[in-house]
Amino acid sequence: MALFITDQCINCDVCEPECPNDAIYQGEEIYEIESDRCTECIGHFATQQCVEICPVDCILVDPDNTETESQLLSKFSLINPGAVPAN
Repeated sequence: MALFITDQCINCDVCEPECPNDAIYQGEEIYEIESDRCTECIGHFATQQCVEICPVDCILVDPDNTETESQLLSKFSLINPGAVPAN
């Protein structure tokens, strides 16, 4: 599953640099997550880095983009060709 940022986002700028897939970007009002690039940090870290660092807990699992761990690993491989998953 991809993650998404709710409208409770305070634009604190801490999540964007933590994303290993460059899936987080500044939207018109709040930060947003590009679901095609979000692997929930599968392949990079054991935990979702943006969720860990968010001070207002506004990053949630997107129920409209459900994916298995195997699908997320496949997405990791497409985004990071030749990289070996760390977890």
